Amino acid sequence: MVTPHLPAPDPLAFQAAAQPDKIAMIDLVGGRRFTYAGLDAAVNRCCAWLLARLGDAAGQRIAVIGRNDAAMPVLHLAAARLGSIFAPLNWRLTVPELAFQVADASPALLLADAEFLDTATLAAEGCAGTEILELSQADAAWTAMEPLRPAIPPSVDQPSTLLYTSGTSGRPKGALLTESNLFFTNINFGLMNRLNADSVVLCDMPLFHVVGLVTMVRTPLAQGGTLLLSRGFDPAVTLSRLADPDMGVTHYMCVPQMAQTLRQHPDYNPARLGRLVALCTGGAPMPAALIQRFTEDGITIADGYGMSEAGTVLGMPITDRARIVAKAGSAGIPGPTLRLRLVDDEGRDVSDGGVGEIWINGPNLSPGYWNRPELPTLAQQGGWLRTGDAARRDADGFYYLVDRKKDMFISGGENVYPAEVEAAILELDSVAEAAVIGVPDERWGEVGWAYVVPRAGHTVTAEQVLTHLDGRCARYKRPQRVFITDSLPRTGSGKVQKHLLRQQAADTTNPSKSA
Repeated sequence: MVTPHLPAPDPLAFQAAAQPDKIAMIDLVGGRRFTYAGLDAAVNRCCAWLLARLGDAAGQRIAVIGRNDAAMPVLHLAAARLGSIFAPLNWRLTVPELAFQVADASPALLLADAEFLDTATLAAEGCAGTEILELSQADAAWTAMEPLRPAIPPSVDQPSTLLYTSGTSGRPKGALLTESNLFFTNINFGLMNRLNADSVVLCDMPLFHVVGLVTMVRTPLAQGGTLLLSRGFDPAVTLSRLADPDMGVTHYMCVPQMAQTLRQHPDYNPARLGRLVALCTGGAPMPAALIQRFTEDGITIADGYGMSEAGTVLGMPITDRARIVAKAGSAGIPGPTLRLRLVDDEGRDVSDGGVGEIWINGPNLSPGYWNRPELPTLAQQGGWLRTGDAARRDADGFYYLVDRKKDMFISGGENVYPAEVEAAILELDSVAEAAVIGVPDERWGEVGWAYVVPRAGHTVTAEQVLTHLDGRCARYKRPQRVFITDSLPRTGSGKVQKHLLRQQAADTTNPSKSA
């Protein structure tokens, strides 16, 4: 039996035919505006340029190191039409870190912003088959080409995207995603957050991250809305744009740290943010206290959960603010194309209220990792992605992230999930950020150490933190030590690098080791 060729979805081509004159994307830095017909043509010009450069582009990797720019969605969509694999790399990484990813991906092309051209050159040393180009010059070159739409689209299971995990521990893995995977992520996020053809999405998130590239960029384009692409996050500028009636932003997404920064900024005025349908958060659990504060301001917070390998997984229904407050601390319910299980260490499903590892099944899941044959594919796991994240489910089907399984520690025989303690610390209005880790202890096996960043213009002491936790956390959950610090180490996608905190703790407890 011959398997039929099923073409990859191409929502841009549909929108270009359905509403050619509608504004699809505005580059807020360069000022370029693309209608859907214009964006479709730009993608086809880029296709022509890539074919002229690469010949047979199918399966070739095209890597980019650069800040957000309109050229990047164009290049991504062109790669998808050609069956190439787009690999956006984190420009915040060091040269050795980037060198690992470049060597791993072995791209035929490596495009970089002018400011990162030297970095790209150093990172690609030893990659003889990689051509390095400046992104703006490549953009100008393909803009001068005649549009060329590939006659035969790639198949639905052809990978189009390679996203390297943020690498909070160990070496990064490159998650492969097909256009079908991305399409179903767009469906999940769009339906969860009432995003449609009338929506205007502001994207500050970096395009090397799944939230920026897939959730914020691809969803409005798939739905026929308008994408406003910024160079990056700037609290004052972002607040000005969210409040601008001419921009009419309806959807914005950020990590909780960014949401906290916006709310604490002197320019924050919730009365001017009434056009927002949803302020979406992800990347880490949103503290319940912060959700309560935003809701009291009249802003709908839609917290959620996702990952590079799966895109959008959980999301808070946004139609009822009272319910959002009642379920504050939850990451929501599964997207419409997904099935979830909570599984214990023996592979058994846990009942409501119990803690289990999240397993996911659905068409948005990565089929596997690039160049990592030792890791099981999705098919080898029976179609279930085992996330390594622990959660509880309540009787209404809402999921509460407890922590990464690897971040849990055992103190005096009791499981401690740092995210629960962090959420309690963040109830203090004087606290901007908090991170808790488990540290070896002779008496208890492990104990918690908390690292706390005060809110700008405020002070907080270790004693105040511990006093606040009295009655909120069981004694075994309370940190043994609290450190007040100026900042927490984070990855480019905003996740706290707890392995660095653990190393710092190890150096503190074993001074001779760090000497």
